[in-house]
Parts: sequence; C-alpha cells; structure tokens
Amino acid sequence: MGLTRKGLLRPLSAAVAMAATTVLVAGAAAAPVDVEPAPGAAAAPVPRADLSHHGYVSLWGDRIAIRIRSENRGPSDVTASTVRLRFSAPLAPSQELPYGCLRGGKATVLCETGGLRSAGGARQTALDLRLAGRPDEVVVRLDGVWSGGARDTDRTNDVHEVLAPATGDAYAF
Repeated sequence: MGLTRKGLLRPLSAAVAMAATTVLVAGAAAAPVDVEPAPGAAAAPVPRADLSHHGYVSLWGDRIAIRIRSENRGPSDVTASTVRLRFSAPLAPSQELPYGCLRGGKATVLCETGGLRSAGGARQTALDLRLAGRPDEVVVRLDGVWSGGARDTDRTNDVHEVLAPATGDAYAF
C-alpha cells in the first residue's frame, strides 16, 4: 500500500512493491537466477525481453522534471516493469507522486511502467518533483529493477546516468 498526499492508502502493483523491497549491492547489476528443476520436472523457459528507457531531465530552481519513454524490443512481452530513479540531491519530503510511483528513500523514486508488448508501443512516465534545496546541478541515475520475470537481454539501454545543471534545459538520456 502507498500513501497519497492526503494520507489515504491506495494499492500499488506487486511490481512496484517488489522493486521497493529489492536490495542491490552498489555497482552490481541485477542478474537472473537460474533454478534447477526438480528431478523429472521440465524446466520452464525464461522469457527474454529487451527493455529500453530513454527520455530527458530538466532542472531549474528547486524543481526537476523527468520524462521517460519505456519500450520493449522483445522477443517476449513483459507484464510489468519498474524503473528506479536515484538523485544526487534529496527530494522535498512532502509531494504528490504520479500514480504507480513511490518513494524508495530520501533521494529515490520507483515507478512502474505497466505492461510492455514485444515491439509494441512505448509507455510514457512523467515526473515533476521538488528538491529539498536549490542545487546548481543534480545527477540522475535511472535503471530498470524489475522486468516482470523476463530476462533483459541488453542492459545497456535501460541503465543511464545524466548530469542536469540548473539551467532549465533538457538533458537527454
């Protein structure tokens, strides 16, 4: 369950809840775990997908805007996925996040992207956030932390780091 700005509870998807409780060692990529099937049982094939997240970051004053375009280049569909945004500056403690997003710490937000069909249309995520201060620049790190059980075959297009100076200009990732 997540809290809205007014303190009311609302359900969050299992994907976002799972991503919020997943702990990764700094610098380590999430790797799929292959499990040995029970003797005599057939192993279920692990679906494969190629998720990509691209967009831009814009910083001015104490405001930061992030636009993310998430898509799946296949070969399998993904029922849901989650992206994590980590900021080099803390976010303002009280603010409303878009539906499907939750705080993962003082400077972290997790957002579900929904289902992504193989070679289907892209999903858009828009965040307009306030920072706790007025930094001259912010580094934003974006990575996919959950892909609906599919093995992502190319992690290079869904892990990004972008420096956004406080100019109001859009910086692409």
